[in-house]
Amino acid sequence: MQPAVEGWFATDGTGAPHLIGGKCDQCGTYVFPPRANNCPNPACDGDELAQVPLSRRGRLWSYTENRYAPPPPYPCPDPFEPFAVAAVELADEGLIVLGKVVDGTLAADLKVGMEMELSTMTLYVDDDGIERTVHAWRIAE
Repeated sequence: MQPAVEGWFATDGTGAPHLIGGKCDQCGTYVFPPRANNCPNPACDGDELAQVPLSRRGRLWSYTENRYAPPPPYPCPDPFEPFAVAAVELADEGLIVLGKVVDGTLAADLKVGMEMELSTMTLYVDDDGIERTVHAWRIAE
């Protein structure tokens, strides 16, 4: 398995995933996906962002369900299965991060305010047979 997008998440020694974000050295604003410069805070002229691990848990801020297969060139399982997408407000940073919800959880299972935790899932298998993974949200246990 390899990440579908390098540098967005990592795992610790136990295999637990965490997102990687940028944190402005000047004002402390967080950003995801990570980047090295250009603070997103309009009141800040900071231009250096450190790469930092982000919270693994947060509260469901909003969600939706995708019922249509994405068009090419986006990877899509065959047959297509609907999936939920969640916007989760990270516990410590207050940053809202979008991500798929793990397979088997749809919009009917979700409720704004519920606790969510970070996971990973296979997005697709590439032409070389390598599973490409992404960060995903699941209902916290």
